[in-house]
Amino acid sequence: MKLPSSAIKTPEVKAKEKWLGYLLGPAGALLLNAVLATYLNVYYTDVLNLTPLWGGLFLTIFPIVSKIIDAVTNVIMGQVIDRTKHKEGKARPWLFLSAFLVPITGILLFTVPNGSDFVKAIWVMISYNLFYSFAYTIFNMSHNLMVPLSTRDGKARGGLSVFNQITTIMMSGILVALVFPMVVMPMIGADKSKWITLMCILSILALPLTLLEYFFTKERVTEESAAAGEETKLPFFKQIKLLFSDKYMILMYVYFFIYTVGTTLKNLGLVYYCNYVLGTYNDGITQMLVSVIGGIPMGIGIFAVWPLAKKFGKRNVTMFGFVLYAIGSFICWIFPQNLVLVLIGQFIKNIGGLPCAYVFMALFADCLDHLEWKTDIRIDGAAMSIYNIIAVAMVGIMTGVFNFMLSSAGYIAPITANTTAEAATTLAQNGWTSQVALESLKPATDGVLTVAMQQPATVNWVITFAFVGLEVFTGIALVVILFFLKVEKNLPKEQAEIKARHGLAENTDGEAAGAGEADAVTTESSEPENGDTGTDDGDGEQS
Repeated sequence: MKLPSSAIKTPEVKAKEKWLGYLLGPAGALLLNAVLATYLNVYYTDVLNLTPLWGGLFLTIFPIVSKIIDAVTNVIMGQVIDRTKHKEGKARPWLFLSAFLVPITGILLFTVPNGSDFVKAIWVMISYNLFYSFAYTIFNMSHNLMVPLSTRDGKARGGLSVFNQITTIMMSGILVALVFPMVVMPMIGADKSKWITLMCILSILALPLTLLEYFFTKERVTEESAAAGEETKLPFFKQIKLLFSDKYMILMYVYFFIYTVGTTLKNLGLVYYCNYVLGTYNDGITQMLVSVIGGIPMGIGIFAVWPLAKKFGKRNVTMFGFVLYAIGSFICWIFPQNLVLVLIGQFIKNIGGLPCAYVFMALFADCLDHLEWKTDIRIDGAAMSIYNIIAVAMVGIMTGVFNFMLSSAGYIAPITANTTAEAATTLAQNGWTSQVALESLKPATDGVLTVAMQQPATVNWVITFAFVGLEVFTGIALVVILFFLKVEKNLPKEQAEIKARHGLAENTDGEAAGAGEADAVTTESSEPENGDTGTDDGDGEQS
């Protein structure tokens, strides 16, 4: 299959690649995913009103089953990437395909037809899996491998990792966390047609930007391995056995598992916490303030984290960060309705979360280097597939758990009405109480009122634990795990031995000789090509 060539031709990472390929290119798909992570469940509960469907079981079971499917497709995609040979790389060809699949399936997520609950349920299940188990899996797997496969130069790779993370933070920490709660959500309320219009725009935006990522990235490590003719056939289960034979890889996966559980439940609880515990429904202020406090440390982290990580070590800085993470979460948990103390706690917590946000993938790459030194085998796709399985499985499981907790506690979804009298009648018939007086509500531009209810105390407790309580415990657990993760200690020596083992002699500029390109696209049963990552020891990248 013939694909357009990369616009990046240099053997080393240049500014154009950083800004267009790693900062701007991923922005479209990451923005869409950030919006979905925060608001898709809100769309299901508040717009489609699926919380009571099948006695509350639908929104409990469907996400879990879907993520099982997603986990399987991640394994398959990891193997497909490992076995792909193309002059444009082994991951980038799939990035090109995802540029078209993500927008189409993103639109299908929200264009749920009006009809019976059964029709809605079927559409939701199919569209959800088309997006997450198919289109976004292809994007996410290939996108996440861009940094490890871009270069062996640890400093350059660290810089790309930071640029990549800046994009993620810009999307989730500025647009989704600030603009959406302050401007967008008050405008669209629970109006389905407005949700569809908005999400269609965001989905279409992902197309040109993902193509930008494709054109302005380059898999130098894959090219090196192809030029050296390094191919060792290894079945998938033997790859997995090797991954879990290394204590550092096991620790990284346990670390990521615990972190993802806490973060996922927090993300799910954010909107509900700001709408019902700390503020009022889509008030445009509360969530914005909470998110600003989260965004300020992330902005500071761009300049502070990587220098600190290079000086004190990625593990040490991350471990200390999680101490602050747990302290900040604890402050929020014991004062959940005090806005000032919650903002202070969120600031402390987000300062503590900075190292993890910016250096996790570099630390993960260190573990892959150690495994390569230990086994003399590189397992990029399989390692990333396990990483993605944890990510997607926990999203599904924790979404199901969160929805079950909401349903069991008696969550009451907002209603829409054309007049205050109509709203008052509905409230009286069901014995509900609105959050604010009906006469104080401002209708949308089309005159539709969105009326939120006062939630039972049990619902507010569930929401509070999800947003601020659980991360007290996950923060402490992560400190303990990181204490044993000492992969950086001998890594410079191990990486030098890997290069010597592969016969990668360095020239006087610190660049390894011998780059090349693979042939046309094929997929075959071979072990992942050697290549990916190193550490901050300053080894020159290979061309």
